[in-house]
Amino acid sequence: MGGRSLGRRGSELAGMAATGRRVTGEKALIAALRRQVSVRGARSASELRLGMGDDCAIVRPRVGEEIVVTTDFSLEGVHFRRDWHAPEAVGHRCLARGLSDLAAMGARPVAAFLSLAVPEEFTVARGGTSWVQRFFDGLLSLAAEHGCALAGGDTAQARGGACFDIVALGAVKRGKAWLRSGARAGDYIYVTGALGGAAGELLAVERHSRKFVRLAQAERGHPHVFPEPRVKVGQRLAAMREVHAAIDVSDGLSTDLMHLCEESGVAAELDAEAIPVHALAMEADRRGWASSGLELALHGGEDYELLFTAGPEVRVPRKIAGVEVHRIGRMVRRAPGKPRISLRTSAKRIVAVEAGGCEHFGKSGD
Repeated sequence: MGGRSLGRRGSELAGMAATGRRVTGEKALIAALRRQVSVRGARSASELRLGMGDDCAIVRPRVGEEIVVTTDFSLEGVHFRRDWHAPEAVGHRCLARGLSDLAAMGARPVAAFLSLAVPEEFTVARGGTSWVQRFFDGLLSLAAEHGCALAGGDTAQARGGACFDIVALGAVKRGKAWLRSGARAGDYIYVTGALGGAAGELLAVERHSRKFVRLAQAERGHPHVFPEPRVKVGQRLAAMREVHAAIDVSDGLSTDLMHLCEESGVAAELDAEAIPVHALAMEADRRGWASSGLELALHGGEDYELLFTAGPEVRVPRKIAGVEVHRIGRMVRRAPGKPRISLRTSAKRIVAVEAGGCEHFGKSGD
């Protein structure tokens, strides 16, 4: 997609045209996708000097800024199922993963690059449109919302399930990107939004897939099907310049907080009553689909909320860019023989919390 890298010899695909017809050949495929991007895509950021249509894109950072880069896979059968998720939802979720990583660095989205391998049937028009076209509709709608241009990529025909690799670029003031290693003992721990909703909705999707596969337009209240990366919250927080460390909650609060603790050399104390449990997690609890809503909030994953720390002297607003912010605990000095993460329960007992979320081997840009 980044010019001739899309549909190179031996990896041409058909059917991405906005008309829904089959399109074969590299030039036709690139032209079709460029038309779709021009209609549904985001306005190019000023840092993107050259986008789709050449051998490479050209990105030029603004003076005093640097570029941050992340990459994430979306694999059929692992991150989505075609009988559970509409193509639009798959495209939305694919880009949301990358945008969430940028938000966790306090970065502004600049551009995205997508490499995909899909079965031939994904390119065949049904009802005037193909699965791949609908996928791009979902991806480009989210890209437009956050001003992130689709600037390139590559394609191949898959013999098995579909695979998408998103590379997202963001810009941040030089030396100001948030790191996992910046948390300090005494910092308060904050999280945006509510947790466990994505895991709670996934349990519902597993049981009522026919209902959810019809969800083809992004709308709030569906944290698994259409997650909302906290890009605007991240940029507002970055302007405050008071965040010490941050990460997005992609693998679960317990796992991602453990990453902060390990990289910063500190421990964490959480207050169970302060952790915001999503209504969908509580519903899964009531229906008997999960042991408790709090367990889903701690270990569920894919919430794509921001988890960050700031000094006790900092006045963090209770709401940023329309999203609630909750103080859920504090960082403390690491003590030998003590757990990395401890939780004060509603009964005032202190229990150890093990990392129980999702972990992937060789994963870059969690």
